Amino acid sequence: MLVLLSPAKRLNFDPSAHTLGTTRPALIDRTADLSRATAKLSKRKIKTMMDLSDDLAELNWQRFQALDPDSTDGKPAALAFAGEVYRGLNAEGLTDADLTWAQDHLRILSGLYGVLRPLDVIQPYRLEMGRKIKTKKGESLYDFWGSDIAAELNEAL
Repeated sequence: MLVLLSPAKRLNFDPSAHTLGTTRPALIDRTADLSRATAKLSKRKIKTMMDLSDDLAELNWQRFQALDPDSTDGKPAALAFAGEVYRGLNAEGLTDADLTWAQDHLRILSGLYGVLRPLDVIQPYRLEMGRKIKTKKGESLYDFWGSDIAAELNEAL
């Protein structure tokens, strides 16, 4: 069984009580390619592309500038996302054994990271899959990720 979740716009990067280590996202090399494209986006482009306020455009521009795909600083994905589904998941309330099980049976789709496991370390970001962003692979994130996400999900099955 494989459970598939969408990411949340809301994030929580407060320290966590969990002591399990983090893992490296499977498609992190592709994330590095994408982060070079997002770092080139202007604040104005981010604002219009994501339909954001000036303050949120500034915040996300700063996040894109600071993003370091090789860094282990961050938080496990299941603990970082804080939207409605993740409040229901209550990853903070899961035992280490529960999180270890989820690591093999839960995946999170991500515009920036492609596919995440619960313990994959992420940095703060906002980039919905449906957004158009020009990369060497095309005009959208669907073009960028191509079949990589499906291949990763198939491997998990």
